[in-house]
Amino acid sequence: MAHFAKVHKNTNKVLRVVPIRNEIIQTKNGSDSERLGIEYLNKIHGNEYKWVKTSYNGNIRKRYAVVGGTYNKELDAFIPPQPYDSWVLNTETCDWEAPIPCPSGDGYVWDEKKQQWINS
Repeated sequence: MAHFAKVHKNTNKVLRVVPIRNEIIQTKNGSDSERLGIEYLNKIHGNEYKWVKTSYNGNIRKRYAVVGGTYNKELDAFIPPQPYDSWVLNTETCDWEAPIPCPSGDGYVWDEKKQQWINS
């Protein structure tokens, strides 16, 4: 199965992720074509939204799209929702990072009010 994210044209928010059969996106020579998937989805749903191919294993666009996340065209990446207001997007990894690194070990959670990691 191929997967495509339904993305709002103005906000770039991921609204839905839909599977489609691989045969729909295969060209005559057997390679995958994102364009064929987009054309197929536009026929079914109209072209009010953008459709962007995503991948479970993250081999395209950094990661699998999630509802509530966004698609960043400049980075060609799906960005998960920002977990806390103080966290900043690392544009190389497309991951959100805390203002201070997490200590090593398990059981740490971010306390947004205190702006620090606490051991739960």
